[in-house]
Amino acid sequence: MQNNDARVIILATGGTIAGTAARADDNVTYRSAQLGAADLVAAVPPLAAVALETEQVAQLDSKDMDHTTWQRLAQRAAFHLARPEVAGVVVTHGTDTLEETAWFLHRVLAPIKPLVLTAAMRPASSLQADGPQNLLDAVTVARMPGVMGVLAVLAGRVHGAADVRKLQPYRGDAFSSGEAGPLALIEEGRLRCFRPWPTGTALGLATIAADPETWPWIEVLTGHAGARRNAVDALLAAGVQGIVLAATGNGTVHHVLQSALDEAAAGGVPVWRTTRCNRGALVSETAGPAGAMSPWQARTEMLLQWLSARRDGGPLRPR
Repeated sequence: MQNNDARVIILATGGTIAGTAARADDNVTYRSAQLGAADLVAAVPPLAAVALETEQVAQLDSKDMDHTTWQRLAQRAAFHLARPEVAGVVVTHGTDTLEETAWFLHRVLAPIKPLVLTAAMRPASSLQADGPQNLLDAVTVARMPGVMGVLAVLAGRVHGAADVRKLQPYRGDAFSSGEAGPLALIEEGRLRCFRPWPTGTALGLATIAADPETWPWIEVLTGHAGARRNAVDALLAAGVQGIVLAATGNGTVHHVLQSALDEAAAGGVPVWRTTRCNRGALVSETAGPAGAMSPWQARTEMLLQWLSARRDGGPLRPR
């Protein structure tokens, strides 16, 4: 049952959920991040009966998500979650980088209250707009007693930050939790739960307190047929501080690329390996810390480990 007195904070960052197009049948050439948080709430009449506060943290297309916005979002989410009268926080976000933001917030905050990301695959002006229902579902989940952790609520499914992936570029049901399956379903305002809510140990806001312009440069490379070492050489010459390889198959690497990555690692640049496959995890004794992560999640994790080491005064190399 929902807590009728529960207060929910909506932190808006833009995205397709706030996008508009010139025609209601245009679901492709719309402009993201055109509507503010108050507009999103006004489009969902049932939210008029809910104790809400809105805050515009950013107004951007999530393809343009940046570290400064991540820092600001984590700080504002932490501030509101610490308020005793707040049951949970909802973040409206674009779909393109939602899974990266979810992992970032999970690792930095690991909240014991719900921190729920939601988004839309259709702009607010669309005949098929999915944002209003997704926002209503997200607020509903955020008000539910006992719910906790960083979650993503989309198309009636509740995903955990560790599992959520965007697997489809256009359809309304673009998100999945892969082989793990969703944590729960939200059906007409009711939760049907399958697995425990996510927990973790928070790295804390102090980890990300430095100016984002000083955060390390971590890049993602992809393994493929005919791979060359030039990209690795160029990255090293430009000062890259960490590399995540989206390897083929079960972490296999083209021999030419492997030699370049070995040289990078020997020179002090950490190299993590994950898979470019959409499902599954690496099954290998040498899979390393990124074996079960998506490449984008692994990039975020390496970034945070760098920042954690810097905070603690240790060697500036993630494990």
